[in-house]
Amino acid sequence: MGPTFGCPVELALSVLGGKWKTVLLAHLKGGPLRYRELRARVPALSDKMLTQRLRDLETLGLVTKLPRGGGYRLTPRGDRLRPALDALYRVGRELAPELGATIR
Repeated sequence: MGPTFGCPVELALSVLGGKWKTVLLAHLKGGPLRYRELRARVPALSDKMLTQRLRDLETLGLVTKLPRGGGYRLTPRGDRLRPALDALYRVGRELAPELGATIR
């Protein structure tokens, strides 16, 4: 038997666990990306952390590594996160000017 959670949101946040997993999933929802493409899109993330987060996402069944250096893509399970990722994207775009933040 797996872990017990107090509500579905707690489970979802446990799976997404931190900033970088969600950011990587948001980039991959646009389509497959090679490691170097992900690295370029998230320059604040070290190589070690990028590798670890991609492994975490693979273990959770949210992304899969494509053969022959083809990069990474969302799995069907990861694709089910698309509505949540889209909502976070919209909220971030709306909040940016209110908070004086810049999005590259």
